[in-house]
Amino acid sequence: MTDEELKSQVDAYVDEVWEDVVSDMDLLIQVESVEDKDHAAPGMPFGPNPKEALVRALAIAKRLGLEAHDCEGYIGYADLPGESATQIATIAHADIVPVGTGWTFDPLHVTRKDGCLIGRGVADDKSPLVLSLYAAHFLKRLADEAGKPFPYTLRCLVGVNEETGMEDVEWYLKHYDQPAFLFTPDANFPLIFGEKGRIQAAISSADLGDNGVIVSLDGGTVANAVPGLAEAVVRADASSLSAEENIEIVPEGEGLTRIVAHGKGGHASLPEGTVNAIGLLVDYLLEHDLCSETERQALELEHAILSSTDGSTLGIASSDKHFGPLTCIGGTAHLTDGTLIQTIDSRYPTSITAEEIEEKLTQLTAPYGASVKIQSNMVPFLTDPETPEVQTLVRTYNELSGDNGKAFTIGGGTYARHFARAVAFGPDVEGAPRPAWLGYEHGADEGMPEEQLKLALKIYIVSLIRLMELDL
Repeated sequence: MTDEELKSQVDAYVDEVWEDVVSDMDLLIQVESVEDKDHAAPGMPFGPNPKEALVRALAIAKRLGLEAHDCEGYIGYADLPGESATQIATIAHADIVPVGTGWTFDPLHVTRKDGCLIGRGVADDKSPLVLSLYAAHFLKRLADEAGKPFPYTLRCLVGVNEETGMEDVEWYLKHYDQPAFLFTPDANFPLIFGEKGRIQAAISSADLGDNGVIVSLDGGTVANAVPGLAEAVVRADASSLSAEENIEIVPEGEGLTRIVAHGKGGHASLPEGTVNAIGLLVDYLLEHDLCSETERQALELEHAILSSTDGSTLGIASSDKHFGPLTCIGGTAHLTDGTLIQTIDSRYPTSITAEEIEEKLTQLTAPYGASVKIQSNMVPFLTDPETPEVQTLVRTYNELSGDNGKAFTIGGGTYARHFARAVAFGPDVEGAPRPAWLGYEHGADEGMPEEQLKLALKIYIVSLIRLMELDL
């Protein structure tokens, strides 16, 4: 088969199966597959909903003729056996961040509007997971028609803990061998060959006591997302306070007032254009003196933490030639037993170390009587962009898209960093035209242009066939 004949077959296949693809995307998006370890049990270590999403994904794979396996609920995989046990692999995930607020559309169903698909997981990462399974299905058709398998086994891994800990791949790599090469469809085209380091930390205030002005304070849902909503209940008369842009005043009765801040959420690795709701809330409390002196000290530290997204107000700003500038956001804030706990998420380049970041944070927080606890750290990683595998993927993307893109690095953390030879590969394209109302991953009205997802499926199919032709 010539290259042009292959591309023609791929075009016809995508047109043939596309409505089934969208239907299967919807089948997965219906599951609110947020980690829930409080209800973990044997066979579902991350809770019942991630397990249900895994079951549904593997059922799709089995229906498409792949050999599906559930690995004790930690992870799953679907194989297209090859002539050898050497594996080319994909990995996508069926878990999601919490739905959050601000949605215009039903987050737990796929909605079509103006050429876009909308729903939690359309971009990150349920739709790309479905694309990987259908790409394998096309390869199965070719193998069946030829009467012989491809040289290598194709394994489509189905993760269910990417958003919170990646314990799924850690478990997998303790029990299974590394693939010869892997890509994850959980980022952007043309290809990502490196990822920043990532530190997540919790900053705990000094004891604020129980006789202050602030009764409660809560913001955000996860550490790795800029929060779009935060609120506090304070001891104050609502009639003495005025609503402001993005600030809502709600009387709570008996001298109490609820102050609600509405920001603009987004992914921790891409904070440009976001508005941190916790920062809005903190600034309102400070400006209107809605705090005791002890609480003011904690809020002033909060202001320092939340006033920048490049780490400059924390003393950790840094940049290098591979990754560009460091990012740092405040993800969640909760007042618990008199202590205000603020989580931060920093994506850092090779020009600064985790130890240096921890030292700078300790220096910043100590005068406020606060403490820092590093909860997790992943060091930066790079994959050689000159390898035949990487060059094949970039070339295929450019051919099918008409683009002239080059491989690059990101601040986000994908599954790729856990594997010896891996990259992140689509399905989104930074800067591609999209409606202003369409949201991004981790935010409200998350979605993607439908044609971009169709193109991604074609790119994945042709890329996998070309990888099968390489000497691995």
